[in-house]
Amino acid sequence: MRKAILRTLSLLLFAAGCWLVVGGIRLGSLGGSWFYMLWGAVSLAVALLVWRGNPLGFWLYMAATLATLVWALAETGLAFWLLLPRMSFPLAMAGLLLLAFWGIAHRDAHAGFRLGVRAGILPFAFLIAVLGAAFLTSDAPGPSTTSASAPEEIGDAVDDAGEWRDYGRNKAGTRYVPAAGITRANVAQLEVAWSYRSGDLPAAYPEAQNAYSFQATPLKVHDSLYFCSPRNIVIALEAETGAERWRYDPGIDTSGIYMLACRGVAYYESEGDVCPRRILMATLDARLIALNADTGAPCTDFGEGGEISLLEGLGEVKPGYYLVTSPPAVVNGVAVVGGFVLDNMSVDEPPGVVRGYAATSGRQLWTWDAGRPAEAGPWRPGDDYTRGSPNAWSLFSADEALGLVYVPTGNATPDYFGGLRSAAQERYSSSVVALEATTGTLRWAFQTVHHDLWDYDVASQPVLVDLPIAGERVPALIQPTKQGDIFLLDRRDGTPLAAVQEQPVPQGKVPGERYSPTQPASLGMPSLTPPPMTEKDMWGVSMLDQLWCRIAFRQLRYEGKFTPPGLDRSLSWPGNNGVMNWGSVSVDESRHLMAVSSSYMPLLLQLVSREDAPAGEHISFDANGVPVSPQLGTPFAVRTERPFLSPLGLPCNAPPWGRLAVIDLQDRKLLWQRPLGTTRDHAPLGIPLPGAFAQGGSIITAGGLIFIAAAQDDYLRAFDVDTGEELWRHRLPAGGQATPMSFVSRQTGRQYVVIAAGGHAYLQTTLGDYVVAFSLPEREGATHRP
Repeated sequence: MRKAILRTLSLLLFAAGCWLVVGGIRLGSLGGSWFYMLWGAVSLAVALLVWRGNPLGFWLYMAATLATLVWALAETGLAFWLLLPRMSFPLAMAGLLLLAFWGIAHRDAHAGFRLGVRAGILPFAFLIAVLGAAFLTSDAPGPSTTSASAPEEIGDAVDDAGEWRDYGRNKAGTRYVPAAGITRANVAQLEVAWSYRSGDLPAAYPEAQNAYSFQATPLKVHDSLYFCSPRNIVIALEAETGAERWRYDPGIDTSGIYMLACRGVAYYESEGDVCPRRILMATLDARLIALNADTGAPCTDFGEGGEISLLEGLGEVKPGYYLVTSPPAVVNGVAVVGGFVLDNMSVDEPPGVVRGYAATSGRQLWTWDAGRPAEAGPWRPGDDYTRGSPNAWSLFSADEALGLVYVPTGNATPDYFGGLRSAAQERYSSSVVALEATTGTLRWAFQTVHHDLWDYDVASQPVLVDLPIAGERVPALIQPTKQGDIFLLDRRDGTPLAAVQEQPVPQGKVPGERYSPTQPASLGMPSLTPPPMTEKDMWGVSMLDQLWCRIAFRQLRYEGKFTPPGLDRSLSWPGNNGVMNWGSVSVDESRHLMAVSSSYMPLLLQLVSREDAPAGEHISFDANGVPVSPQLGTPFAVRTERPFLSPLGLPCNAPPWGRLAVIDLQDRKLLWQRPLGTTRDHAPLGIPLPGAFAQGGSIITAGGLIFIAAAQDDYLRAFDVDTGEELWRHRLPAGGQATPMSFVSRQTGRQYVVIAAGGHAYLQTTLGDYVVAFSLPEREGATHRP
C-alpha cells in the first residue's frame, strides 16, 4: 500500500515535471523566466527518488519548495493572490510527500530516518505561516486619510430627497442622495421592503436569440417609480409597496439585436398639454415614445400617436445596426437623444447623430453630426448625415443654467482600423462635447483619445459638480474614461482644471493605417489605469496553468495601454470593456468625495487580412469560438477575445478584477481602494476570490454610505465612504448589473434603496426580472422627512 502511494505521487511529479520542463523551455525561449524549467527538472529527479522510496526525494522537494518561496517573494512580495499560483502546487505536493514518508517513518526502526522526516514539519509549517501572513494582509482597505469636511447637517431644507427625477438622480448625474435615514450605525438592519417581477425574461420569448441585461435605474416622481425592462416595456410602480400601477409594451422588433438592454426613461412636466406629466423612452428599434405618467397611455400630441421614428434621415439601417439603450436627456424642454451603432461591421454604418426634439410635440429641433465638417455650417433639414460618424450611445448630463448638454462620444466605425476616417469624423470622436440644448450648436469639445483604434469610446456619463478652486467655486465636469484616466474640466468652456499632458505612444505598422504620435494623459487627477502588464502578473490556480498564461502572454505583442492593433495577436490592456464604463461615478456634493468602481478585463486583438477573413457581412466565429467582425470597406476584419483566459477558464490576469475607490476631489487624492465583489458564483468550487468583473454604478448618501452591486456575485453592498469598510450586503435574486437609486417616502419618512436585479448575459450573472427595494424596519426607518 505504501509503495502504491509513493508511486502514485511519483507519477504525478513526473507528469508535472514534464509539463514544466517543456513549457519552461518554451517560456525561456520567448524571453521569459527559466525558473519553471528548473523546477520541472527538480520534479523529475524527485519523481525518480520517490519511485524508489528514497526519503532524499522528500528533502530535495522541500528544499526546492523553499527556493520557490524565495523566488515567488522576489516576484510578488507578500501579495497573497499572486503568491498562491506559484506556491499552491509545490506546497500541496510537499504536504502529500510529508504524509507519505511520515507513515513510512512511523513504521521504520531507524531513528535517524524518523527524526529526519519529522523535522520536515518545520519548513512545511514555515511555508504555511508565510502564506497565512500574506493572506491576512491581502487586499484590505487602508485606513481613511480623508481631509474632507464633515457631512453637512441634513434636515427638511435639504434638496428634495423624496425624488429621483433623472437617470443620475439630477441632470448633473451626481447620484448623490441627500438623505440620512440609513446610516453607518443602522445599515446592518436593512431588509427587503418589497420585490417586484416584470415577467420580461428570455423564457417568455423562446424563439428569440437575443442576450439579456436588465440595466435600468428607476425614476421616482411623486409616489411612483418608473423604469423600463430589457424589451423596453415601461412599468410604473407604487414606490412604497412595489404594486404595479401600469405597464406599456411597445412591442419592439428585436431582429439583429445582440443584447437587449434599457438603462432608463426620462420624465418631463409642462402645462396645458395632453400629457402634462410624461415619460419619454427611446427604444431598441429606434423610436422615441411619450407616455402619460399617470396612466401609461401614449401622448397623442407627441409625433404620430405618441411616438416618432429615430430612423428618419439615417439612410439604410440594417437590422440591429442602430438602437438606443440610454434615456434621452430632457433639458429646457428639449429631449436630446443619441444612439448606439453596432461596432466593427462596416465603414458604411448608420450615422451617429445626436438630435434634439421638442419634449411636448416630438418635433425635431436640431441635429448635431460629429462627422460634419465645420465649414459646412449648421445642419439644415434635408441635409445628409455622415455615415459611420462617431455615435453617442451612453448617458448625457446637462447644466440648465448654462443651457448646455454634455455628450460623451464613441469613435468612428469601425473601431480597430481608422485609415479611412475623414478629418471631420476624427475631430469629435472619443470626446466629451458641450452642445447648446436648444439649438445643438457646438460650444466646446475635449478629446480623450486621438485617432482611437482601441474602442476607448467615452462610455461614462459626464458628472457635474461645483468645486472650490483657488478661492472660487468653479463649475466643473468630471469625465471618467475606459482607459482609467479621469479628466477634470471647466464645464463652461472645456478648459482642463487638472493638468493634462500629451504623451508619446507606440506607433504601428499596419498598411494603410495612420497613428497619433501622442495621447492625452490626465496627470492632475488620480488615475485608475492599471500598471503595465508583465509576465509576473500572470495568474492561475497553480504554477501549471500559470505557466500556460505566461507563455501566452509572451506570445502577444504588448506595448502599454495604447498598443496599436496589428496583424499579429496583441494585448489591449485595460481593454475595450474599460476601467470605467457606463456606470460612471457618484459624487457626494457636500464633501466633494467621488466613488469610482473599476473593472480590469484585458482584450486580445488581431486584424485579419480580407483574404483570410470569413466571407459575409455578419459576425462569425473562428475554430476556437472567437468572434470575428467583418469591418467591411477596410482591408481587415478583426478578431476580438475577452477575457484573457487559461485552458481552465480562469483569467490569466491576477485578481482583483474589480475595485471600488473613493477620491477626494478637493485635494485630488485617492483616499482608499478595495476589491469589489467576489468570484463566489463563477470560480471552481465557489471559491470567493476578491474583486470580480463588474458593470453598473454606485450611489452615495448623506448617511456616509456607498451602495453598489455591479459585481458578478449577485450582491448589493453598502460601504463606509470614509474607510471602505463593507458594512452590509444582501444576496440579490439575480445579477445587479444596474445602478441603484434611493428616495425618502413623503408619507412615512422611510428611506428606500432600490435596484434592478436581472443580470447580464455577457458577464454570465444570474438572469432575472426583479426590482428589489430595501428599507429599515418601520420603527427604525422614519428618521428623515423631506
